[in-house]
Amino acid sequence: MAKGRERKGRVEPRFEAEGPTDPAALDLRLSRGDRAGGGVAKGTSKGTGKAAPRRAAAAAPRRRRRSFLGSLVYGTMILGLWGLVAVAGIVAYHASQLPPIDQLAVPKRPPNIAILAADGSLLANRGETGGRTVSIRELPPYLPRAFVAIEDRRFYGHMGIDPIGIARAIGQNLTRRGVAQGGSTLTQQLAKNLFLTQERTASRKIQEAILALWLEHKYTKDEILELYLNRVYFGAGAYGVEAAAQRYFAKPAKEVTLAEAAMLGGLVQAPSRLAPNRNLAAAQARAAQVLAAMQELGFAKAADVQVALAQPAKPARAKGGGSANYVADLVMDVLDDYVGKIETDVAVQTTVDPALQAVAERALVDELNQKGGRYNVAQGAVVSMRPDGAIRALIGGRDYAQSQFNRATTAKRQPGSAFKPFVYLAAVERGLTPDTVRDDSPVNIKGWSPENYSRSYSGPVTLRDALAHSLNTVAVRLGQEVGPKAVVQTAQRLGITSPLQANASLALGTSEVTPLELVGAYAAFANGGMGVIPYVIASVKTVDGRIIYKRAPSGLGRVIDANAVGMMNAMLHEVFVTGTAKKGDIPGWDLAGKTGTTQDFRDAWAVGFSGTLVTGVWLGNDDGEATKKVSGGNLPVEIWNRVMTAALRGDKPVPLPGAARWRRSSGTAVAAAGPAEPQTLGGLIDTLVGGGQPPARQPAPQRGGPAREEKNFLERMFGID
Repeated sequence: MAKGRERKGRVEPRFEAEGPTDPAALDLRLSRGDRAGGGVAKGTSKGTGKAAPRRAAAAAPRRRRRSFLGSLVYGTMILGLWGLVAVAGIVAYHASQLPPIDQLAVPKRPPNIAILAADGSLLANRGETGGRTVSIRELPPYLPRAFVAIEDRRFYGHMGIDPIGIARAIGQNLTRRGVAQGGSTLTQQLAKNLFLTQERTASRKIQEAILALWLEHKYTKDEILELYLNRVYFGAGAYGVEAAAQRYFAKPAKEVTLAEAAMLGGLVQAPSRLAPNRNLAAAQARAAQVLAAMQELGFAKAADVQVALAQPAKPARAKGGGSANYVADLVMDVLDDYVGKIETDVAVQTTVDPALQAVAERALVDELNQKGGRYNVAQGAVVSMRPDGAIRALIGGRDYAQSQFNRATTAKRQPGSAFKPFVYLAAVERGLTPDTVRDDSPVNIKGWSPENYSRSYSGPVTLRDALAHSLNTVAVRLGQEVGPKAVVQTAQRLGITSPLQANASLALGTSEVTPLELVGAYAAFANGGMGVIPYVIASVKTVDGRIIYKRAPSGLGRVIDANAVGMMNAMLHEVFVTGTAKKGDIPGWDLAGKTGTTQDFRDAWAVGFSGTLVTGVWLGNDDGEATKKVSGGNLPVEIWNRVMTAALRGDKPVPLPGAARWRRSSGTAVAAAGPAEPQTLGGLIDTLVGGGQPPARQPAPQRGGPAREEKNFLERMFGID
């Protein structure tokens, strides 16, 4: 029983190798035979299936270790792969910050407004770009090639990004220890100008590259180059090659020489530093580099390059003080009223004569340069217009670069005696004539006692002589006689739009007006009595010739009776014969007008006309400081004479409308139709005795002559004043 129980007892598993107990001989690895479906494993003894431990261990395969070079290559590949993933992620991120590609479009270039003179020549450009858009086909071939040669010589071979150019730039920058050369292609520069800011960041460069690829996909090389040439900045407010050519060389881009093209091509690298009008030596040195690059690439012949190097480009000399910009400013002030919002390049044809504009500018500047210091006068304005209101010259100041304030159109100044023609016209329209006599003697109106410039008095004088010699007392008496309100209405009827104060001093020009409106009002005398609206725009066209606006004849209609015009012109003509403007007379021409000087010599005017042109000159100081006795009869008349002499040279003289019948001839006025006002008390008695018929006109009384004696006699006998 016990033995039976022993055999049935628990048997513990044993892991002992047969034979000597050697731990190294113990092999617990699974053999192929141990696996399901396995057979006899390698390393077992034939027929027994028992393992041969040492041989099996010796036959086990070992993992081979890689060489250093292999590990390096492998690691590089892994890093490169992850780098590509990172780059793709960065590009994807920055691409997501851009508008969707299917919505991307080249921004429309801001419209340019080319302001042309009457002869079609360019006066100025206005708009954000400073010049019109040009087609690459209208440019000389060497102009676009200059940009390719110096900025992107592989332009026609890359896809928008130039790896070779980038590598070359990196090499140059490393060897020169600084940023000596950029790797941006023309396409990348265009992308930056069109869509991005000018900040120098990695983010912007990535977006620039993305957009460059899009541009290359969307446009041809020539289209990209044309966009570039019209958008790149050249300094001095000039965007695009046309604006730059006009700005620096005063000519259209299609007319630039090879030397000028090279200078423009080199300019875009650093417009402020290389601008030829600021640093000519640097601009010419850069242009020489462009020429060398063009010759190397076969873009220019060696002989042509030598000529360009021998005769380097120079900027055009500035034309005076840039007075054409005053015209351009006026055009821009009124253009919206004619054409509304502008969305494309347009050309505005003006009425301005560029030759007369230059003469007027030079006359004003020369006079101020020569005499301004002595007379303490710093500023001036000149306006010339045809009798129909077309502005032929407009100078708004001494130097546009120093002051853009347009004194011709905006500055309101007291006209002084230049306002008197409106007073006399109001009197003539109420029955007075050039030979009507009024008393030049002290006058007192509620404590106000105006004096003549000479502070002397002439007694009874005709209106003709009173106006010619600008007698203040007579003008004030006439103003009171017809009423200040009538004077205001007369001036407004002729085109004065500034507010006028209907008081006694209005007769002496104390209400302020602008030079432009005063000259416009005088035009009614020059054209025979028709009111005008001064204008400077004749037409507006798009660049393809479509007419947007064309001026039709217009005006204020008749504002002066023809007979009154004749009398006024006869009196105003006397101003140039014996009066305050006789220094301005031009032999062979019938001239008329009026000078003016305000209190303390703050303003000085000369406004006069022929039958074909009206010109006004104002001199003074912007702050109202008194001049040193600048009067209408000295400096302004000298400028006026210089301008009108140039303007009328070669023209056939024409008579002043209606003046002949009222003109004084050999000291005697020509008889006029209709009754004339008696001249003196004796004349009145003769009229009454003679049955009411007017007496024959007598010679105009002279200062201190018989008229003065007659007045003294009447005062003594009858107490008449």
